[in-house]
Amino acid sequence: MTSPISSNWFYYTAMSSMAKVMPALNQTGNANSISGAANPTSFFMMLMTAMMENLEDTDTVGTQMGETLPFSQTTQLTTPSLSTPMTNSYNPITIQHINKIDVSTTAGDTSDFKFKPMQFLKLDNSLEGKLSGMASHFIDAGKKYDIHPGLLSAIAIHETGNGSSKAVNEKNNVAGMMGKNGLRSYASVEDSIFDMARNLRQNYLNQGKDTIVKIGAKYAPVGAANDPTGLNNHWTQGVNRYYNSLT
Repeated sequence: MTSPISSNWFYYTAMSSMAKVMPALNQTGNANSISGAANPTSFFMMLMTAMMENLEDTDTVGTQMGETLPFSQTTQLTTPSLSTPMTNSYNPITIQHINKIDVSTTAGDTSDFKFKPMQFLKLDNSLEGKLSGMASHFIDAGKKYDIHPGLLSAIAIHETGNGSSKAVNEKNNVAGMMGKNGLRSYASVEDSIFDMARNLRQNYLNQGKDTIVKIGAKYAPVGAANDPTGLNNHWTQGVNRYYNSLT
């Protein structure tokens, strides 16, 4: 199919050629009967000759007063540059991965809390509030630090009232972890879960704390200065109850 530009060019070229041919026909007396007395072959040759002359004239198209116009002005077409950025270009988002510190299991761990597979749906259905949907992170953290996911989950459930505490909702802190300025803040709940697992492996299980009672004596000591309401009195019993229900 002929494009709009080429058809316009052909039209004007043909009209210009006809303008040159018609005077010649008038001179031979054949203007009123092209299909009659005029020789069709001669007429065709005259038309082609005129068109060829017009083609030579197009060498100066777009030139006015000695100035050549840009290509886009003579054709009314623009060709997008390959270097022009696309407005719908895909900009991938860079994901910041969590820096999870490696801590190996040592011979000091004589507990039964080493990693064991557990039912994902059972764990997932047990988590509520801010802990909802975190089952996979408890399992992944358990794999990395060789800790039973049930123990990690039981501590988090007890510490946060199963995802409802102020600490987890405002600071993403699932385990009551303390920093220099008090209760530690985390960028995400996942960060807090992995930090809790690292702490348990490094400072509790590897140090021979092989029961929830022994862990609790250090993790949540009764009568601690930072426990004015005496919540630590219920830590061992609460964590034990949640751990048994999950495992």
